[in-house]
Amino acid sequence: MDKVIVITGASSGIGAALASKLGEKGAQLVLAARREPELNAVASRAGAQALAVVADVTRRADVQRIVDAALARFGRIDVFINNAGRGISRSVAELTDDDFDEMMLVNVKSALYGMQAVLPHFQARKRGQIINVSSMLGRLPLASLRSAYGAAKHALQALTANLRIELRAAYPEIVVSSFLPGVVATDFGKNAVGGGIDSRAIPFAQPVDEVADKLVELIEQPRAEAYSRPIYQQQVADYYGAADVAVVESKPPFVR
Repeated sequence: MDKVIVITGASSGIGAALASKLGEKGAQLVLAARREPELNAVASRAGAQALAVVADVTRRADVQRIVDAALARFGRIDVFINNAGRGISRSVAELTDDDFDEMMLVNVKSALYGMQAVLPHFQARKRGQIINVSSMLGRLPLASLRSAYGAAKHALQALTANLRIELRAAYPEIVVSSFLPGVVATDFGKNAVGGGIDSRAIPFAQPVDEVADKLVELIEQPRAEAYSRPIYQQQVADYYGAADVAVVESKPPFVR
C-alpha cells in the first residue's frame, strides 16, 4: 500500500491494531499518542519506516506538530485518521460540566483539530482522505451510561458530514469518512471516565483485528461511511425509519 497514513490514538486498541495491519501492507505510518513507551512499541511492530510522535491531540498545537512531522518525514499525507477518544460511565442525570467538557474535547475537538490541520495540505494536493472514527453511539442511544460520549460522537458525525459537503464541489477527490464500530474488545470500557466493565467481557464485543480489517477496507475503498458490522447499518435504518422511535427503543438491542 503506497500511502502515508497518520493515526491518532495509536498506542492501543483500534489504533494499534490498525497500525499493525497497515504496516504489513507496506504503508508509511505516522503514529501519534500520549504514552511514549506504548506508542514506541506499536511503531516497532508497524515497520522500520513508522514514525512515532508523542502528542496530546486535545491540544491544537500538538496536532499541527503531528502534521508537520509527517510532512517533514514523508513529504505528503494521504490519509489522516482521527481515532483518539475516550468513553464515560455516567447517566445524563449524573453528568457534571467537567464530564461533558472532557467528552467534547477528547472526542470532538481533537478530531476538529486534525481535520483543520491536514486540510490545507489536502486542498493543495486536491486529494486525500480524512477518516473520523465515530461510534454506533453517535447514531443510536444504545447505552445510557455512555450518554455524553454518544453526544460527542453525534457532534463528530455532524462535523464530518458538513465538511464532506463543503468540499464536494471544489475538491471531489478529498474524501471525508465516518467509521462506526460498535462494542470492540479493547480496554475502552476500563479506561472510561468513572470506570466501567471491560469491553472484552461483553459477549457481542467485536474482535479488534476484525474492526481494523474494516478500517483497512475503508482506506482501500474510500466512501462516506462504513460500519464495522453490516447489521449496524440496518439497525440505524430501522431506528430512523420508524414512525415512533420510542417503540424501537423499547426492544432489543436498546433493552436487554
